[in-house]
Amino acid sequence: MKHFTLASLASGRRPYDEFIRSDNMSAGLYVLPAGGVDDQSPHAEDEIYVVVSGKARFTSGEQTVDVATGDTIFVPAHERHRFHDIAERLELIVVFAPPETS
Repeated sequence: MKHFTLASLASGRRPYDEFIRSDNMSAGLYVLPAGGVDDQSPHAEDEIYVVVSGKARFTSGEQTVDVATGDTIFVPAHERHRFHDIAERLELIVVFAPPETS
């Protein structure tokens, strides 16, 4: 078992900090400031976002939704997606399966 606290994860200084990797998945904390730009490209892996804090809009494929603390989003591999109109600093737990390769 491994145990993580949000405080320990948030100590990183990069927008995305991976905190665990196994043969089957990887996970990290992704942080975007209010008014920030999410310039990610599609990934080769399925992806789950859990919104730990913040508010924004999220577009994946042809769908756009408002997201806020407590929301969970699934994005299939290779689908274009991004957070935008970031109204409050976003802290997101991101899980990739299989582990992120990009």
